[in-house]
Amino acid sequence: MKTRKLLLGDEALALGAINGGLSGAYAYPGTPSTEILEYVQANPVARERGLHSHWSSNEKTAVEEALGMSFCGKRAIVSMKHVGLNVAADPFVNSAMTGANGGLLVISADDPSMHSSQNEQDSRFYARFAIMPVLEPSDQQEAYDMARYGFELSERLHIPVMVRLVTRLSHSRAVVEVDDEPLAENVLSYPDNARQWVLMPGNSRVRYRQLLADRDAMRDEAERSPFNVLTPGTDRRIGIIASGIAANYVNECFPGGCPFPMLKVSQYPLPKKKIAELAEMCDAILVVEEGQPMIEDMMRGLLDRGLTIYGKLDGYLPATGELSPDSVAAGIAALAPEMKESLVAPENAPAKNVVARPPALCQGCGHRDVYAALNAALGQFESPKVFGDIGCYTLGWLAPFNAIDTCVDMGASITMAKGAADAGQRPAVSIIGDSTFTHSGMTGLLDAVNENTPMTVIISDNLTTGMTGGQDSQGTGKLEEICLGLGVDPEHMHTIDSLPRKVEEMQAMFAAEFAYEGLSVIVARRECIQTARRHAKKK
Repeated sequence: MKTRKLLLGDEALALGAINGGLSGAYAYPGTPSTEILEYVQANPVARERGLHSHWSSNEKTAVEEALGMSFCGKRAIVSMKHVGLNVAADPFVNSAMTGANGGLLVISADDPSMHSSQNEQDSRFYARFAIMPVLEPSDQQEAYDMARYGFELSERLHIPVMVRLVTRLSHSRAVVEVDDEPLAENVLSYPDNARQWVLMPGNSRVRYRQLLADRDAMRDEAERSPFNVLTPGTDRRIGIIASGIAANYVNECFPGGCPFPMLKVSQYPLPKKKIAELAEMCDAILVVEEGQPMIEDMMRGLLDRGLTIYGKLDGYLPATGELSPDSVAAGIAALAPEMKESLVAPENAPAKNVVARPPALCQGCGHRDVYAALNAALGQFESPKVFGDIGCYTLGWLAPFNAIDTCVDMGASITMAKGAADAGQRPAVSIIGDSTFTHSGMTGLLDAVNENTPMTVIISDNLTTGMTGGQDSQGTGKLEEICLGLGVDPEHMHTIDSLPRKVEEMQAMFAAEFAYEGLSVIVARRECIQTARRHAKKK
């Protein structure tokens, strides 16, 4: 029996995993992936079973924890945003070498248009590099269906499977048919031969040869996949290859049905036989894919026989930002001009009476008082530099504070400040949040401890992971212990409440430590105003 539910793409995938025999879910919060683990945590079936669903310190630890559960024969998912996959690259790539035992899905939610990200990275390249299958749902129903299918695929091929989402699918809702009766936890025995799980060179060489040999099996699975669908058309001038959500954009251009032959690709490696079959039908091919032109690039080599390939590389589709029905229609109309009137909808002009609302720190946010004290203290020095990090406090770069000089990636505030101090910069100041500090700031602090680098680290602690909605922060209640345990001099380890009435005291503390020729750490603590309100409401 089936039930219909209105679900976000993230929620559909999470529910599909739960109903597909999930035992554990691991993640570090990051838009647009956060709702996956949140849904598992709130789901009654998951709670009743006692499924593991705790936030991890970072994406690397999350992948390793999920891999450990897979080793024990249980099904696991690990979810993150695309830049989080960079943090997890070491275990992710090596997990293709170890393989999987219990089904393992590595979910990466990409963010075309950079709604809340530093880049438009395309996670499919990581999977291709690692030699790992990929599932790319085109809608919420496929996101649900692919979870169980992905577990089964992972267990058939004995390898983790990447599931690639994008923002518009993760954060839009649709009606999804879901199973009334979830599967029980699927528990396999421990691996019969655990040699491949020990990546010593002698073992890895054997495993790598097997991984290369298994590519044929991965391609065969993609050729047979119910998610890779070739639809013959009546107009053979153009054939369309559309991956994942891009297939929806093509279909929206043709409410009566696409007249061109179309291959929807939602499972990788690319189904070469289906692509060759499409090529035989058409005079040219348009590749429509969200993210970077990975398929298009491969096609230009795969079909190097005079067949013209159109797409992002030659400007028929936009090279940056999200695709849309309008941009896809414009690309098709450029190839079939007589269709322009029926295809291209009027551009949605921005409303003239809407005032721009740039992002800003919340009123009552403790970060505001930290920046007020920081700017006042910096005014006493000739050429200060402040190295920022990823979190709500990154908004300190904007007016009225204009307090940050750099922001590159998670944890880079501490390591860049160290490098600047090594270069002679005085003062060199790092500002980092509590969740980001435990994510990837601790190792950089250890480097600074070992050289007693003349720099100041300000940990602006709001007791939560604020930017992604208030998830638990791994360092809550123990930041000072962590810093002292890493070797920070107790005389230069300070804690202060970041309250308006404490701004002058913070300013004096900052200025004194900026002048110190050694490492200092200051924890400025005040609970996030949003989580404080939620906690007060619960009470």
